[in-house]
Amino acid sequence: MKKNRKKIKIKYKNVFKFLICLILIILSIKYILNLSITNIYISGNNLLSDSYIMDVAKISDYPKIITTPNYKIKKLLLKDEDIYKVNVYKKWTKLYIEIEENIPLFYNSNLSSVVMLDKSVRKSDIITPYLVNYIPDTIYSSFVDTMSNIDREILSRISEIEYTPNDVDSERFLLTMSDGNYIYVTLRTFTKVNNYIEMLKQFKGENGILYLDSGEYFEIKN
Repeated sequence: MKKNRKKIKIKYKNVFKFLICLILIILSIKYILNLSITNIYISGNNLLSDSYIMDVAKISDYPKIITTPNYKIKKLLLKDEDIYKVNVYKKWTKLYIEIEENIPLFYNSNLSSVVMLDKSVRKSDIITPYLVNYIPDTIYSSFVDTMSNIDREILSRISEIEYTPNDVDSERFLLTMSDGNYIYVTLRTFTKVNNYIEMLKQFKGENGILYLDSGEYFEIKN
């Protein structure tokens, strides 16, 4: 008795389609693996040059995307003591790096060093506000935190900082501005100096003392 053998029909059309798809997938993967960074956009840096940041991140030669994941770039940059925060992201072959520099906040005369944004201290020739006297340890840490929230433009206008507590407030300071004005502030009102440039317009060229420690009023010098 003869057994009936089933004939398997090979659908060459389907096989051909499969091979084409496979080839396209392989080529696409190969293409993606060989993609290099085409553009690098760096923002937020003022003291550090773009070329310096690219050197630190090891991307000066516009390497392949697959070998330079975002976390790797961020890790390299955060190792640099002049960089405080980093945000890294890509849009296809374009790389974006957002930098927050570890800027100097003030010169601490008691330490003979500059205090940085990350609270470290170092020697520096950069002109910064000069803290002329001692601040108690119970207040000092909060003072540094407050200084980190002052706009860079305003920091550049502060010449000296003096700790001047009184019977009303133990967290009171006197700021000497480079334009000849003086400002009294407390830790609670310190960030109001970020509006100093707008406030200047109201003084109409007069010099004096701006009281931001209790209320907001300006006393013209005689």
